[in-house]
Amino acid sequence: MNFTLSFINAISNSMKQYLITGYDHTDQGALERRMNVRPTHFIGARELKKTGNFVFGGAILDNDGKMIGSIMVMQFETEDALEEWRQTEPYIIQKIWETYEIKPFKVAEV
Repeated sequence: MNFTLSFINAISNSMKQYLITGYDHTDQGALERRMNVRPTHFIGARELKKTGNFVFGGAILDNDGKMIGSIMVMQFETEDALEEWRQTEPYIIQKIWETYEIKPFKVAEV
């Protein structure tokens, strides 16, 4: 399935969508810690994509192209499912993100 079809399928259901914005710690070792945890984060994201929970995401970059955070658009059937994800997300539990925010969101169907 191509990206466009999977994206349309992902946004055409009744799950509640969320915009997750996380900003990394800013100490000298922050990027190295992120890179060490990133493979585990990607494994989880791939699993969430298979179940239709991961819509899209990516790294937030500074002006020099260095990763300083992340955004993810996720969707879940229930608040409990969102909370379960939150309690298992590597960037949260391994303290890669210094701060993060979860906001209700709706991907535009254009």
